Amino acid sequence: MAGTRLAAGETIDGFTLGARLHAGGMAALWEVTHPDHPGLPMLMKVPRLAAGEDPAAIVGFEMELMILPRLSGPHVPRVVAAAGFERQPYLVMERLPGPSLQARLSALPLGAEEVAAIGARVAEALDSLHRQDVVHLDVKPSNILFRPARDGAGGEAVLVDFGLAHHRLLPDLMQEEFRLPYGSAPYMAPEQAMGVRGEPRSDLFALGAVLYQLATGLLPFGDPQGLRAVRRRLWRDPLPPRLLRPSCPPWLQEIILRCLEVDPARRHPTAAQLAFDLRHPDQVALTERAGRRRRDGWLAALRRRFDTDARPAFRRPSGETGAVRAAPIVAVAVDLAEESAAMAEALRAGLGPIVAALPGARVACINVLRLNRAASDAAEDEAGRNRHVQRLVALKHWAAPLGLPEGRITFHVLEAADPAQALIAYATANRVDHIVLGARAESLRRRLLGSVSGQVAAHAPCTVTVVRPRAGAAGRGAAPAEA
Repeated sequence: MAGTRLAAGETIDGFTLGARLHAGGMAALWEVTHPDHPGLPMLMKVPRLAAGEDPAAIVGFEMELMILPRLSGPHVPRVVAAAGFERQPYLVMERLPGPSLQARLSALPLGAEEVAAIGARVAEALDSLHRQDVVHLDVKPSNILFRPARDGAGGEAVLVDFGLAHHRLLPDLMQEEFRLPYGSAPYMAPEQAMGVRGEPRSDLFALGAVLYQLATGLLPFGDPQGLRAVRRRLWRDPLPPRLLRPSCPPWLQEIILRCLEVDPARRHPTAAQLAFDLRHPDQVALTERAGRRRRDGWLAALRRRFDTDARPAFRRPSGETGAVRAAPIVAVAVDLAEESAAMAEALRAGLGPIVAALPGARVACINVLRLNRAASDAAEDEAGRNRHVQRLVALKHWAAPLGLPEGRITFHVLEAADPAQALIAYATANRVDHIVLGARAESLRRRLLGSVSGQVAAHAPCTVTVVRPRAGAAGRGAAPAEA
């Protein structure tokens, strides 16, 4: 039974084929049903096996059979069943309602806020993959779907088609069996075009190309035909988005062009940090990228093309999870209303070793402006000053001794009646890796029960470090306790 000879109504291992929904260059997708899974919409993916087909279809399907069942979470389709090449190979997975992002391309360009919202959800999906040791290597609109929206918020992005993916702990059959790089030419990262697989920031480059397309209606490098044309992006930069669409805000151009840097080291360190920028445009540190109105001249481009010493040395990274751990998002909760000089110093002392050991870490300084549950809260203090703005100013003053450059530190005032729940929700939404916060001595004696720090330590989805000033030694360090 060959993948191209299947017909509706046939049964494979109890799965009955319905309509053929898609016939691509590598595989076909069929609607299927099974008596053991009533009511569950499912797809069966079958590789193309006929004589003369691209052998990469077989190898790519082998890769997907190895990788996809090992992945978990809402950002990948749930695998129902799979079979190898001993008989009829197939992969059955849940069928997501709605079309892929490809369907939106007819309505481009999109507004900046919508581009950022879509990009943040896709970046969060990539972060989930990278934390599971997988690089997708084929991020493009047709491979991006979304789960149904819940509670008025957009549903999670779901990435499909793992035939070109790389798993750090599994054999890379694509690398072993083919000398030419595979990928989708309009979105392929420069290092991928040079044969380097396993670099997580290759996915960030591809997402940057998608964001460019959504924001301008055009592809940043066109649709090159052939590897030589793809490699042109190593030395020829794209037109700045704001040249094509002046309404594109500087912060969005900054993010897009950072994603499209030739050197992976100049892109965002992690997908989580990219998602953070897309969700907090007011905190994006603007560089010369944000103000570009034209691309580099031909003299500069030719110099990059022929001066091989000026090109980045693309290296195979040692591992995806290592890159994530080296560039975490660290949140420090600062209680400006109650804080003493000793506690301020203790918090900085607790935070200092973390950011010193991890040069790629992003620090988010957070203060919760507690709202009154029963009465409306005045936006201004007794002197007529905006309380939210005053807290932002105070946070920046608190953080000044840390000496962190713009771009590595951001400032956020959360308005909430429950500070602990606000911090937990912030950490969850922004994929925070580590929270540092202070606790009063009496709270520690009660083992943090009922305290903000205790609730955060118990329920936050990340590492939590609780610090307090050493007794009688204000300003001389912190006594940390991790949860």
